This record gives sequence, C-alpha cells and structure tokens, in this order.
Amino acid sequence: MQKSISRTLLCLLCVSLLLGSLLLAGTLDYKSQFLNFIPQLTNAALCLPLRVYMYDLPPRFNVGLMDPNFPNATPVTARNIPPWGWNDGLRKQHSVEYWMMASLLYDANDDSGSTREAVRVTDPDLADVFFVPFFSSLSFNLHVRNMAQTNTEDEKMQLEMVNILRASDYWKRSDGRDHVIPMHHPNAFRHYRDQINASIFIVADFGRIMNISTLTKDIVAPYPHMVESYSGEDHQDPYKSRKTLIFFRGRTHRKDEGIIRAQLHKALNGTKDVIYEEAHASEEGFKASAEHMRSSKFCLHPAGDTPSSCRLFDAIVSHCVPVIVSDRIELPFESEIDYKEFSIFFSVDEALRPGYMVNELRRVSKEKWTNMWLRLKLVSHHFEFQYPPKNEDAVNMIWRQVKLKVPAVKLAVHRSRRLKIPDWWR
Repeated sequence: MQKSISRTLLCLLCVSLLLGSLLLAGTLDYKSQFLNFIPQLTNAALCLPLRVYMYDLPPRFNVGLMDPNFPNATPVTARNIPPWGWNDGLRKQHSVEYWMMASLLYDANDDSGSTREAVRVTDPDLADVFFVPFFSSLSFNLHVRNMAQTNTEDEKMQLEMVNILRASDYWKRSDGRDHVIPMHHPNAFRHYRDQINASIFIVADFGRIMNISTLTKDIVAPYPHMVESYSGEDHQDPYKSRKTLIFFRGRTHRKDEGIIRAQLHKALNGTKDVIYEEAHASEEGFKASAEHMRSSKFCLHPAGDTPSSCRLFDAIVSHCVPVIVSDRIELPFESEIDYKEFSIFFSVDEALRPGYMVNELRRVSKEKWTNMWLRLKLVSHHFEFQYPPKNEDAVNMIWRQVKLKVPAVKLAVHRSRRLKIPDWWR
C-alpha cells in the first residue's frame, strides 16, 4: 500500500512540477513552451492507468468455455464470472486470458484505480487500447484433440472472431494495431493469426510464431504456476537445508526444441545430488514437484515443445534458483526484471557438454546462491495471478507492458493514415 501511495504522489508531483515550470517560464509563448515539455508529460502520463475498452462478446467466446451452463445472453460481470479452479490441470497454465478479463471486470468501491495498471472504460473513444476477451487457448484445449483435425469448433470460433473484429469501426480505424489479443497457448488462434498480426499479442514465447510476431509489439506473459506458492522458508540456513543440487520432474520426450530433455536425462541420470524424473501432469505430481523444488538449490528449466514452459514459474514461486537451458527463450517483464540476478543460463551446447553444467553449479558459492534466493523471494509476487488483482502482480505487470507499447502504436496508426505510398520502413 505504501509503495502504491508513493508512486501516485510521485506522478502527481511530476505533473505539478512540469506545469509549474510552464507558468514560470517567463514568456507568453505558452504554445512553444508546452511543445518542449511533451516528452516529459508523456512520461508522467505513464503513471496513469491504461484505459481499456473491452469488446462485449457473447460468453460462449470466453467464460462459456469454462462453464457450458453460463447463459449466452447474460453479460459477464465481476459478480458472475466463474472462478478458476486450482484443480483445472494443464488448462490453467495458459489461463492468462481469463485473468486479464477478470482484472477489467473488477471494480472495487475503495479502489480509485491509482494502484491498477489498467481500468475499463465504456466509451471506446476514450480508450488507449481495445481488449479482445476471446479465450483462444482454452478453446484449443477444449475443441482440438489432434493437430490433423479440420473444421473444428475452435477453427470456426476463430473465423467468427476475425469477422467480428473486421466489422468493427475501431478495428478499421487502426487496422487492429491498438487491439490486445491473448493467445498464450502455442497453438491458440493458429488458423487466422496472420490476419490479425498487427495487433498486440499476449504470448508465452515466440516459438511457433517467430515469423509474424516481434518484441516490438507483442508481450511475453508468464505461465500461471501449477504448484502452490511457497510461503515458508523459515530455515536459518536455506543453502544447507536444500540438499538436492538440481531438480527436474516432467515429460522427458518432447518434440522440436524439447528434444534436449531426453538428452539431459541421459547425461544427468545417476549424477550425485541430481534428481531428473520422468513424470506426467497430475495433482499428485504437482505436489511432489513442489516438495522437491522447495528442497533443491537449483531447478532445471529446459525447453519444452517451444522455448518456454510452466516449470520456470513453478521454480520462481518455490524459491528454487532457475537454471534455464533454452537458446531462443524470451522472458516476461524483462524490461523491468533482470533474470540474471536470480537465474543461471546455459546454452544447449553447454548443457550437453559432459559434466560442464553440474560442475559450474557446484562452483556457485553459498553467498552468491543466497543472494539469488533472496532476490527470488522479492520478485516472486510479480508472477502471481489472482482475483481480485493486486498491485504489481502478474496481470498488472502485463497491463503495464501493454501501456509501454501505446506510444509506438499511436505512431504507427498516425503514420499509416497519412502515407500515400507503401511504407518505406517495411
């Protein structure tokens, strides 16, 4: 709360000083003086909540996928939005779309918006961005059994969604550039991504969309963690109490970049102080993983089918120093968070070099490990998805990343309106 108040006061002070400087500038040429202060005023505006207009979609595009009994003609509100259950298995790890929608519905009477990164507006003309609450990840998980299927319900919903957007005057105005579309699952919205690729995508990584997505416009969001957050850690000597050097538990046979998991299994099998287990997702498995993570110094995070996986965020909330092995991974909130302060990185070649990774981790001093562990505890709240949202939690961090994209979006929209020839920067 103190941090939120301080931030608000700082923003108000910033704006007040800038306006005061204008009045004391000693000139009647206020117009030119104001233009000189535009960059500073833009920075001050970043302190204000992002104004988001949310498309009013029928519930069958979002919460109806969670609860088939939800009436399709009933508006979704903060009072009737279905809760996300902790026992919803692997569907939960791509539930970013749900938490973003829920954060916009939340409207506590005692919350003026000063501690929130985004607030919902009902007038589209007041919006900075437009949020599309289509649960494309959940749709894929529900309706697609294998990738060879055609004409699935998921594909039909994607096409219908594209048609809704293209008919929107606000989509036409910006060609979708100021629209925010979650597609966190690597296969979400896969049939029509190329038709909406000017929009701001909320993704887990760029593994399967490298050809249409960029860090310039898109946002990498964390996976909602599958293990419960660790609130203990009462040991006076956490380094000594964590007996296992490296822990990994999960599916070792994956495709694409995930092939490294089987290779690491072979290389690390039988190594002292190392646990590398084959396992499938289950409630019991998540509990077992949580216990092992909390008693391990390092938690291994090799690539899955794409460069990232949920395991990294399970490690963070378990206060287990992540060891990241993935050559093309992009990380959430990296403009604000330095992962080198609490994670260790190896290239694929380094990790597969016999004995190299284990020896390097054994050489990490107790002091260095403890500092990384302490840093983990300080940043772990940024990776919590919750409702109601809390200041600087995962969903607020995502909205803050969206807010940082707005100036570039406005630049692109304004330029596109006045160009008479193809854009020479493309």
